[in-house]
Amino acid sequence: MENADIFKLRDEWYEEAKKQTRDTLLAFFDKLAAHPHDYSTICYACAAVASAAARAMDRTPNGGITGFQGGAVMWEFMDTWNGIKGPARLLDYNDLLFPQMEHKFRNVSAEAWEAIQEKAKSHLAEDHTHAHPDVVAHWKSVANGKIPFGLAIGE
Repeated sequence: MENADIFKLRDEWYEEAKKQTRDTLLAFFDKLAAHPHDYSTICYACAAVASAAARAMDRTPNGGITGFQGGAVMWEFMDTWNGIKGPARLLDYNDLLFPQMEHKFRNVSAEAWEAIQEKAKSHLAEDHTHAHPDVVAHWKSVANGKIPFGLAIGE
C-alpha cells in the first residue's frame, strides 16, 4: 500500500472514530480488526479505536468531559498504554506562536523552527483581527526569522 493510500485510510478511520457511540463502537472495532494490517495500519487502527472508545464513553448520559478533562484522559492513556509516569511534558511547538508561552522553551530543533515560521506566515495570511496585537507582532517577528525567547536552534 502506498503512503498516500495509507494516510487516506488513516484519515478516514479517524473521521469515522469521531462519530462513534456505544451502539456503533463494536462494529467499528470489528471493521478495523478485520483489515489486513501492516506495520503502519495497525498503529492507526489502534489509535482510531482508542479515540472512538473515548468519544463513545463521552457520549453516554454521564459523559460530557471538558477540554481540560480530555487532556487528563490523554495523560492517563500515556501512563496505561506507554508507561509514561509523571513528571512528564508534552511540548507543543505551536506554542511558539504565543509570547505568553516563552517559559516553555529554551531550545528548538531546526525542523520545528522552520515549521513554526511557516505556521506564523499562514496565520498572518489569514484574517487575524481576533488576535491580540502583541501576538500578531510576534507572528511577524517569527515569520521574518527572529528566533523568539532567546532560544537556540538545536536539540
